[in-house]
Order: sequence, then C-alpha cells, then structure tokens
Amino acid sequence: MSVLPILVYGDARLRQVAQPVVVDDKVRALAADMIETMYDAPGRGLAAPQVGVSLRMFVMDCHWKDGAGRDPLVVVNPVLSDPSEDVKPFTEGCLSIPGVLVEVTRPAQVTLRWENLDGEVFARRLCDFEAVCAQHEYDHLDGVLNTDYLSDAARAEVADRLAELAA
Repeated sequence: MSVLPILVYGDARLRQVAQPVVVDDKVRALAADMIETMYDAPGRGLAAPQVGVSLRMFVMDCHWKDGAGRDPLVVVNPVLSDPSEDVKPFTEGCLSIPGVLVEVTRPAQVTLRWENLDGEVFARRLCDFEAVCAQHEYDHLDGVLNTDYLSDAARAEVADRLAELAA
C-alpha cells in the first residue's frame, strides 16, 4: 500500500465524469491505496478521481476521527436514491480543496447501493453525516465539487483561496 497524491482544485481531472468499475487486482490495490491515503490526509472520504483515477469508486470512514476505530467502506459503482425531503446544511471540507470550508445543504438521508470488491451488492439507508459524506464523494464521480453549491456571495468569500489553489 502507498499514499497517493491528491489532486487539488483547478486540476481538470476533478471535473471529469468517472467511468464504471470492473473489479480486478489493480482496482483492489487502488482501493487499499485510497484507504491509506484517506487516513494519511487525514480525511473521512476519498473518491478515485481525487487521486487521478477516473473510476466510479470511493472510500469512506465517517467516524474514525471520533474515536470509533477504523472501519473503511469501499464503494464501487455507487447509486444514490430516495433522498429525504428533509434537508440540512453541513459544513464540508474537501481534501482536494484544502483550507476551504463550504456550507452545503443536502438531503439528510439517502439510500446508497454499491458493490464491494468481491462484486457483492449492498444497499444501506444513510443518515446525517454518513449521508453527507456519501453524497459529497458521489459528486466527485460526476465532476462536481462542493464549491459548485456556493452562492455568488459565498463564492466571493473564498475566491482568493480558490485562485491560489488553481494557480
């Protein structure tokens, strides 16, 4: 396993729509590297496009920083569905946009369907921070960044930092 470089805001690869995954030994190795990279960063989620790989997969571990121990989830070919009508604002950070916190309003609950590295299919109803994390990482698979949700006024507040990152 190794720590991978994380792409930073302004890199065009972050805006690409990722391709479906066919799991093989390279993908399994990538997942292990992504988990190591996520913990090293330190983050709670990391999508393959953030490490320059245009595949529809991400890893997440929402509670390890809260002392719950490490329990990473590898999510391959995810599908989000059934968003709740209840929405909540959350302050999100992003490993690809260091130093910028963004308030994003997202559904408080979603259903995540995914495959694991053995091709087994799972579905889970996610709530609160887990739902936010999955939606944030899923956005990366479609080339969407949390800064895309900013109002013009909020974007103006972080414009200098975004310009520094993109330079």
